[in-house]
Amino acid sequence: MGWASWTTNSVAAGPGGVATREAGVLTGTVDVHTSWNDGRARVTVRRSGEPRWFTVAGSPAPCPSGYQSRLLHDRVVGAVRAGDGASVPSVPSGGPVGRRGWYDSPGHRAGIA
Repeated sequence: MGWASWTTNSVAAGPGGVATREAGVLTGTVDVHTSWNDGRARVTVRRSGEPRWFTVAGSPAPCPSGYQSRLLHDRVVGAVRAGDGASVPSVPSGGPVGRRGWYDSPGHRAGIA
C-alpha cells in the first residue's frame, strides 16, 4: 500500500496548545510528525529539541492515501498554531493543488520542483 512521513519543526503552538494522549496539553514550540501506512495516519508531537514524541489526540486516524496524509499533516500544523487543545482534524479530500500538481502550503513545499 505504501508509506509516507512528514515533519514540521518549530511550530509555535497557539494559546491552549495541542492535546496529547500521554502528556496532556503541550504548549510552546513543538515539532509535528505524521506517518502514514496501510490507510492510517499516526500524528505525534514533541517539544522542540526534546527526544520524546507524544500521540496527538485523535490519532491514529483513517487516511486513504499518502497524498491525503500530507493534507492532514498541514491541517494538524494549522490546528497546533491555532491552539485551543488542538487535535487531529478530519481527513481532507480532493486532488493535488499548487504549482505543477504538487501540494503547496505557506512556509514549505512538498514534491519535486
